[in-house]
Amino acid sequence: MELNEIDVPLAGLAPELDGFRILHLSDFHLGTLSLNGRALERAVSWAEQADLDLVAMTGDLLSRQRGEARLRNALRRLRARHGAYAILGNHDIDVTRDPFSRPTDASAVEEEGAVLLEDETVSFEVRGRRVQVVGCDPRDWKRRQPERLADPAADLRILLSHFPDVVQRLEPGTFHLVLSGHLHGGQICLPTPRGKLRLEHLRARYWEGLHRTPVTTLHVSRGLGTSFVPVRFLARPEATKLILRSA
Repeated sequence: MELNEIDVPLAGLAPELDGFRILHLSDFHLGTLSLNGRALERAVSWAEQADLDLVAMTGDLLSRQRGEARLRNALRRLRARHGAYAILGNHDIDVTRDPFSRPTDASAVEEEGAVLLEDETVSFEVRGRRVQVVGCDPRDWKRRQPERLADPAADLRILLSHFPDVVQRLEPGTFHLVLSGHLHGGQICLPTPRGKLRLEHLRARYWEGLHRTPVTTLHVSRGLGTSFVPVRFLARPEATKLILRSA
């Protein structure tokens, strides 16, 4: 797997927030017969050695309830100066065609000290600047329009959305940074002369990595786990430390 650290230039970011560090994790898919738990363990061990301001988890934490113990262990160890925040994904609420996925109870998230955001927002102060974190509920995200939760007075507005397509529904400047997952980088990819042929979510626009879109900066994590089949090819699991920079 890959443990990545990347600089994220954000236009208009206050100098006081330069160097703000976010650990972005996604798509654990715990509870299936796979190597998903091992990947999460490695990511958490790496994170424990890092100086973090915030941990963001962008959904699909559990595919089956039997993965709850591993999730709880990870959540107890994921700590950051300004907290750990999570949202749900479509597998968490059992909106999936994956025959190996089952409905799960995500109550472990808050019981182990993280904050579960379901169309909710949290704000805190960092060196005299206000940071807002908004979490998008996957159940009805297309209709509810997460920009209604954005606070224009906040100096840094971060949206957690399991689905990267949310950026196609946002007004420019509503959020400085959007963090997403869901796509697994295609999970199974085939090399071609024109680049990767991705065999999952074929119509996706933003597959993985950092994107400067017309409305915001977007980071899409390939995630740590797998769905449907316990295999990845040319789409390695990843955990990413994002270091915000004043552009």
